[in-house]
Amino acid sequence: MNALSQAGIREPFPIQAATLPDALAGKDVLGRAQTGSGKTLAFGLALLAQLDGGRAKPKRPRALILVPTRELAMQVSDVLSPLARALGLWCRAAVGGMSFVKQAEALRRGVDLLIATPGRLSDHVRQGTAILHDIQYTAIDEADQMADMGFLPQVREIMDLTDPTGQRLLFSATLDGDVDQLIRQYMKDPVTHSVAPATASVTTMDHHVLLVSREDKPAVIAEVAAREGRTIMFVRTKHHVDRLATRLRSIGVNAGALHGGKAQGARTRVLAEFKDGHTPVLVATDVAARGIHVDDVSLVVHVDPPADPKDYLHRAGRTARAGQSGTVITLITHDQRHSVRRMTDRAGVRAHNVRVRPGDAELVRITGARVPSGEPVPERPAPAPSTRPKRAAGGFKGSGGFKGSGGFKGGNRKFGGGHRSAEGTGRDRDRDREHRPSADGKFAGPKRDRDHRPTRNKRPHHEHTR
Repeated sequence: MNALSQAGIREPFPIQAATLPDALAGKDVLGRAQTGSGKTLAFGLALLAQLDGGRAKPKRPRALILVPTRELAMQVSDVLSPLARALGLWCRAAVGGMSFVKQAEALRRGVDLLIATPGRLSDHVRQGTAILHDIQYTAIDEADQMADMGFLPQVREIMDLTDPTGQRLLFSATLDGDVDQLIRQYMKDPVTHSVAPATASVTTMDHHVLLVSREDKPAVIAEVAAREGRTIMFVRTKHHVDRLATRLRSIGVNAGALHGGKAQGARTRVLAEFKDGHTPVLVATDVAARGIHVDDVSLVVHVDPPADPKDYLHRAGRTARAGQSGTVITLITHDQRHSVRRMTDRAGVRAHNVRVRPGDAELVRITGARVPSGEPVPERPAPAPSTRPKRAAGGFKGSGGFKGSGGFKGGNRKFGGGHRSAEGTGRDRDRDREHRPSADGKFAGPKRDRDHRPTRNKRPHHEHTR
């Protein structure tokens, strides 16, 4: 309570007030709530309270939080670590793109609460650096996104290794389809708490659909990006993220690019610069659409409209969080009007439609748009690379990633569906949204940009279309 008070948290959010009594009583709990509703503390406080007074053995974590992306894992760790320290507990994250060796050493010393992505945790299990049999408490966050990204085979393999008599908490925007199968397989008489419908019902969020011509769209984007305040711009592919961020910097807008093709260190640095205000504009794929919390994001821009209403809601949920207000705009051309209208109707969004051109007073009123300075913004230099020497063949690389294309052969060959190791290459097996799982859950490598590869007869992917 003291640690919560020091963080300025004195009253529970509705999802916390609803789920904590049952979770603290040891019941399995299903939580359904909109993004930004406080789910992290809803399951985090329950797990930490249950762990209080115990101590983990080497390599044997006592509680586990599974999340779909590295960014979400790091954010959950940032929230819960101070609370864990207040109880004398060790909380650590295990995610792809970061040193395997350091994570293994932390596990060897003993971790009470482990926060992990499925791919990297599979690595640790196969290499014997993590043993899951002592896990009594498990939380699965963003379970519907786990399903969308093809992680459920790995999640099931991980769950099979935890204590079958343990407590399970699952939080998701939806509880049907593949998520429902996961619930039936691993949860015992779960208590369900749903505090909000899966629609854009936040009263402090304004939605606008701005109709622009193809010729005017680049100038409109530039003027919106040049506004004052924190802005997230969502586009469809990694290539378009890099291209738009480069263009904005060339005309005087300090913009950062975030997508799953970047190395983890670069992703962490871009997000940190956005959070601390150095970079006011973040251009991103849907890797930033869920879980990432940044204070005072006042505008979300769908540069490329999402095809799925659930994607719209999660993108939009980066603003108007925790009682703050915000604006969401979707830029469309004439040929996108009908598809976007259907999508917003299904999302429960009542958007104001207006036609705009660069410099229009209505564009300024809605977004605060202004003309960019035209003075190019130089890219911030990246930190110098590590000079640690490589080890001999067959061991670890200096960065902590696995050496070789085939990964290790030891341990449980079945675990993880035989995924190949790709640490340190931007293809980590936590496979952000730009990465495509095959039908059997095996890693199939990064997906090409949509405009370079036809999608007919292929499995639909969450970042593009269903």
